[in-house]
Amino acid sequence: MTTSHQSRLEVWLDALSAFFTSDTFTYIVKRVLQGLLTLLLASMLSFLVIQLAPGNYLDTLRENPKISPERLQQLSQQFGLDCTWAEEYVAGLNGPAWLATALCWARQYIRWLWQVVTQGNFGTSFVYQRSVASLLWERVPATLLMAIVSLIFTWSIAIPLGIIGAVNQNRLADRALRVISYIGQGFPSFIAALMLLILAQNTAPLFPVGDMTSIDHADLTPLGKILDIGWHLILPTIALSITSFAGLQRITRGQLLDVLRQDYIQTARAKGLPENKVIYVHALRNAVNPLITLLGFEFASLLSGAFITEYFFNWPGLGRLILQAMQAQDLYLVMASLMMGAVMLIIGNLLADLLLKAVDPRIKLDSTG
Repeated sequence: MTTSHQSRLEVWLDALSAFFTSDTFTYIVKRVLQGLLTLLLASMLSFLVIQLAPGNYLDTLRENPKISPERLQQLSQQFGLDCTWAEEYVAGLNGPAWLATALCWARQYIRWLWQVVTQGNFGTSFVYQRSVASLLWERVPATLLMAIVSLIFTWSIAIPLGIIGAVNQNRLADRALRVISYIGQGFPSFIAALMLLILAQNTAPLFPVGDMTSIDHADLTPLGKILDIGWHLILPTIALSITSFAGLQRITRGQLLDVLRQDYIQTARAKGLPENKVIYVHALRNAVNPLITLLGFEFASLLSGAFITEYFFNWPGLGRLILQAMQAQDLYLVMASLMMGAVMLIIGNLLADLLLKAVDPRIKLDSTG
């Protein structure tokens, strides 16, 4: 090993050692442990809420005369829905009926949790007769693609417009942007999706609707495939971004106005600093901190918003899959989707905290409490 390679290795080892002994690493470990506890509690609550809904997946099958009672009993045992053992046990104790139900639910939950922890197995979908994990992994890329594109689109437009509104407070540009934000916040995602569908119908075939690719997608060049998916993304992205864009624009404007009223900004202006430097170096740097905190919640909320958009635009993501699972009371598929939303919220908040620390080194991560 040459001297230069050895010195580089030593630098990397020193950097890794400094990271693993830093307050940031301690904070990450603590947040991960807190996140695991949160996921455990969230899974318990989610399982209870799903089970409290009347009926189960087999109730719809019982209405089909072609399915024999023997087959129903087989499916009940296969999916862990058979509570006969609990009823017999409680009857032997002369206990109340609700105790049998509670014991059955507890066994189902512990069985599901044990499979998740030891095997990474989220169970088998009742409807699709397939692994829940494989179903979700098929749909996750499409949903994440739309959510991330929407996030980039929203922030790249809303923040500059919020800055323009704050700099031109109460002028024509600011008033026009405020009207736009009020209108945008008054449009829920499903209303925006419906209006965009009407637009697509009246301008067909300009904007494609349905699926994320064209019929001839396989015959296109690599660049053509990217452009094809991008063209299909236009309307769903706009529908998903409208409400978030309007809210983020107003928050950016309000935060920047608050900072511009601070004494140190007035002092910077009094020293003769250029207005652009006052706004974009001093003011914006401090106004952006609350926006970064908001980013964590925004990342998680995009998943739920994407469900509505996917349903209207027939986008092959998680939205339609989870909606069908909820309607059919596909227990393990619904549980996995809820856990995915909780994981995204935890990860989003952790990334927001770390990004906030990177943007403003003065912020101290609390590693002790």
